[in-house]
Amino acid sequence: MTRRLILIRHAKSSWADPGQDDHERPLNRRGQRSAVAIGHWLREKGFLPDRILCSSAARTRETCALLALDPEPVILPALYHASPETLLAELQAAGGGAVAVIGHNPGIGTFAEMILSAPPPHGRFFDYPTGATLVADLPVDAWSEVTPGAGRVVDFITPRELTGD
Repeated sequence: MTRRLILIRHAKSSWADPGQDDHERPLNRRGQRSAVAIGHWLREKGFLPDRILCSSAARTRETCALLALDPEPVILPALYHASPETLLAELQAAGGGAVAVIGHNPGIGTFAEMILSAPPPHGRFFDYPTGATLVADLPVDAWSEVTPGAGRVVDFITPRELTGD
């Protein structure tokens, strides 16, 4: 059996209030447009999760809401600035056949590199910009069997390719 993983870095956040707590920063307008565009792209391509794991930060929760995907997300405080090892552990505990994880750099970008057998031929993959989205298939029967290097790239995109922003 194959499991599908969708790794999404939160969309562009606002720095309008420099004194605002990092965990509470919302998206800016560009980030809002980007999240909507990524959600549309995922639906158009049929890359639909049956489980969504989302960091507890405001910008990841807002990204998730604007993606407009089902099901309701599972909000996990452990995903806030999570390391690749924490991301792997949370994924290994997940259920469902297709899981989306919405998180932060540097962890999500490093995790994307770690989980794949080979990177996509995309110039922005290694810096994993805001809104970057990887779709990968993993040849496992259960998420608990996922190991580094097991994933095969299905697709990778950044919001700029969809919105021009």
